[in-house]
Amino acid sequence: MDTRSLQKIDLNLLVALQALLEERSVSRAAARLHITQPAMSKTLSRLRTVFGDALFTRGNRGIQPTPRALELEQELPLLLTDISRLVTGREFDPWACTEEVVLALSEYVGVALLPPLIQRLHEQAPRLSIRTITRVENQLEQLANGNLDFAIHIAHSHYPPEFRTHQVGSSPSAILVREGHPLTHGEITWERLGSYPLIRLYISDQGQSELVRSSETFNRMRHPQQGSLETSHLMTALEVLRNTDYFLPGPAYILQNPASARGIVGLQPPESDDHSIDYVLAMHERGTNSPLHQWMWHQILETLKALEAEASREHS
Repeated sequence: MDTRSLQKIDLNLLVALQALLEERSVSRAAARLHITQPAMSKTLSRLRTVFGDALFTRGNRGIQPTPRALELEQELPLLLTDISRLVTGREFDPWACTEEVVLALSEYVGVALLPPLIQRLHEQAPRLSIRTITRVENQLEQLANGNLDFAIHIAHSHYPPEFRTHQVGSSPSAILVREGHPLTHGEITWERLGSYPLIRLYISDQGQSELVRSSETFNRMRHPQQGSLETSHLMTALEVLRNTDYFLPGPAYILQNPASARGIVGLQPPESDDHSIDYVLAMHERGTNSPLHQWMWHQILETLKALEAEASREHS
């Protein structure tokens, strides 16, 4: 786009022109803009230079627009409205929104969150596009450079001040196995776990994970001949669990989705590994003044709040 012709235009000149077109009087336009009449006359002179036209001529009833000024009268209000909207931002209308939001979250979070969230968004913003990414490293960096809009992940120990975060809940860890698995009888110990094969579920940014620390404890105690399966696909992991004697360390809330958790039970981890996993919703400050980002932040939190309330009712 060649912007050289715009360099000589002062936006205030266009505002003054709009006032002159509406008032048809230099003095009334000056009073409206809270400037003196000589100052408005100088502004009109500058407008004539910019547009190469007299724009107004004197008449019996103030000033009369030239044909060129009448053309501008048709276009200028729309232009000024667009500029005002550009500066202040559009009023956000979820129903009309056609943008895309990119959300990073693990598959086991998505299994619980996405069905009710997508239903909520479809009812309020049916043209909005949602793209989820389950395997992405360096999530804070990706949020900062705009590749991600939001991330829901296991809480980091520290967030730089340019990130907005909200703790969205926690889940106790569990040992997931099939119904009828030998581990469902008797005490769960690291020694007993060491005699069964392990499923490792990939977790993005897992260096911050309490869950991984438990896996590291297990790695120190596991039998060297013990088999394992590593996958980033939760549905695959659960299907393997249903059909084998593998076990999977994971958050207990996976069991809240009846369809996904069919035939799976959660067992209390060994006593030395009894802790909860904290989860955080994060976004970068670049979205602070974005109505879409603020609205989406609210929708995610409201959905999570509804899920928490539902879980509380089921356990009461």
